[in-house]
Amino acid sequence: MRLNSHPSGRHFLQIPGPTNVPDRILRAMDHPTIDHRGPEFNALAKKVLRSVRQVFQTKQPVIIYPASGTGAWEAALVNTLSAGDTVLMWETGHFASLWKKMADKLGIKSEFLGGDWRQPADPAAIEKRLKEDKAHAIKAVCIVHNETSTGVVTDVSAVRQAIDAAKHPALLLVDTISSLGSIDYRHDAWGVDVTVAGSQKGLMLPPGLSFNAISEKALAASKSANTPRAFWNWEEMLAANANGWFPYTPATNLIYGLSEACDMLLEEGLNSVFARHTRHAEATRAAVTAWGLEILCSDTKAYSGSLTAIMMPEGHDADAFRKVALENFNLSLGQGLSKVAGKVFRIGHLGDFNDLMLMGALSGVEMALGLAKVPHKVGGVQAALSYLRDTAPGARRS
Repeated sequence: MRLNSHPSGRHFLQIPGPTNVPDRILRAMDHPTIDHRGPEFNALAKKVLRSVRQVFQTKQPVIIYPASGTGAWEAALVNTLSAGDTVLMWETGHFASLWKKMADKLGIKSEFLGGDWRQPADPAAIEKRLKEDKAHAIKAVCIVHNETSTGVVTDVSAVRQAIDAAKHPALLLVDTISSLGSIDYRHDAWGVDVTVAGSQKGLMLPPGLSFNAISEKALAASKSANTPRAFWNWEEMLAANANGWFPYTPATNLIYGLSEACDMLLEEGLNSVFARHTRHAEATRAAVTAWGLEILCSDTKAYSGSLTAIMMPEGHDADAFRKVALENFNLSLGQGLSKVAGKVFRIGHLGDFNDLMLMGALSGVEMALGLAKVPHKVGGVQAALSYLRDTAPGARRS
């Protein structure tokens, strides 16, 4: 397939985001732009601001920015912290590293624990470090729930328990950019102070919206934090949102899409959404195991429901393999980032996704492994097929 040609059929976008945008959401966004100061938008905004709280599983405010997830990272930091404050972070992968670099640029001191990129954050190590911090210099613990670059999930509830066990007042800030709407996540029940999210993954939207869900403790911290902020200021957003407005022009058509996305997730039921992602992840790992390849995440309890990162055999380049998959099967797979560049490829299995879509993607991977002459065993597709067949809703149970 020539990249400048028009291939027949659908493109298989199997990166871990942006994900496929379902037709319902595309149709919702395909709407005349309306007055963002008028009554129609006011009703839409009030509905969305209510619905999105259910997706975060919170009764607290959720702020919506016209920005990528990177913007939500910055908003979380500048609203709760001051220059010179210390944050404790855990190196689970590329995106945890980027969040650390952002903190450093803002004049916030970051302390990085971990990590070999194959294991989740260790709550026991976090508890130990916080107990050592007798002066409470550490003002926040920042965790990536699902590390998009590695497919490693950290137990956020256990991190909160570690902070509490240390009797430490640090805030808990969590990145859920590739887990919200895909992997079970509970802002209130898990005692999270700021949850960061983006629109282009489990929420099934194009890029362009980001989110901060905030606790009362985080809001109180924002009153004394002195990091300069204007666009990201929670206070102005909350004041306007209280009446269904925004302090500046919102991404109106994306908000139409967000309304539809929340409806879709809540109609399916969040528990069913999480179970669907878990099942597709298990089928993908069944294929990887049958191929004889190695999953980057080395802790089976930390496997991701959103994506699977797969290590290439020694001497084989992941990007060369991905090129074969794209050019021959119109299949886009996620690349390895920074430390694992060229060493892994990632299969995204999140968002608007079903069994047959997964099998199309895994078939493309298996065929590309053969064409690229990557050492592997045949039978990965069959292993995934068998798993999906045996776990299908209509499968007979003995």
